[in-house]
Amino acid sequence: MLKKERQDAIMRLINLHNRVLTSDLVHLLNVSEDTVRRDLQEMASENLLYKVHGGALSKSYQSSFDDSTVYAKDTKIAIAKKALPLIKDGSVVLTGGGTTIIEMVKQLPQHLEATFFTISPLVAVELAKFSRIEVILIGGLFSKNSQVTYGGHVINQLNDIKADLCLLGTSALHPVNGLTDTDWEINQLKKTMLNSSRKAAVLCISEKLDTSFRLRVSSLESIQYLITELDANDPRLNPYRSKDLEII
Repeated sequence: MLKKERQDAIMRLINLHNRVLTSDLVHLLNVSEDTVRRDLQEMASENLLYKVHGGALSKSYQSSFDDSTVYAKDTKIAIAKKALPLIKDGSVVLTGGGTTIIEMVKQLPQHLEATFFTISPLVAVELAKFSRIEVILIGGLFSKNSQVTYGGHVINQLNDIKADLCLLGTSALHPVNGLTDTDWEINQLKKTMLNSSRKAAVLCISEKLDTSFRLRVSSLESIQYLITELDANDPRLNPYRSKDLEII
């Protein structure tokens, strides 16, 4: 694989998943760790991504205030709008982080009265713009890579919540392997969030469908709603429809 092809592949993965691990890139691209590190360093010097210990982050994942570099922004806005009917006045909602969730928050109606728990400071900042929404940021250690709080203290707080609805983004979704991720701490958070909610919705751009990573978050049976930008009757969603998911 030529360097440009390799770096284009890295950029696509960065845009799609917001972060990548060096170890995963070595496996996916079938190159040495030194080659991946050189690529990431070169791309970081060109201001294409943020190089961090063990991998790299998307430029769009660092702030909710500058959304000009958000990957597939229009697609994420379309998904966000489809999620809104699930959020009712008086609801207790639990959210993760990520650009799709942030876009969803930006679409909320100003008159909505609800309580939102979140592990994402960036999501909390956006929610704070709504006068009738109570915002509870769950505090703990802060992951610079995932931009959310994590750790035992966060898990304990999540265990005390019983939300009406959990809204999650995802790194990968597969009809057999379910929700998967690359980060152990994030996996534990998402598992606890699902267990702390009566219903759960996954917001997922179609490019992430039929993909999986090495760490499993949950089976599809733990999720009630799947929201993509695709038409609900799109045949690409048939493998998920058979899992009794409500496709939105």
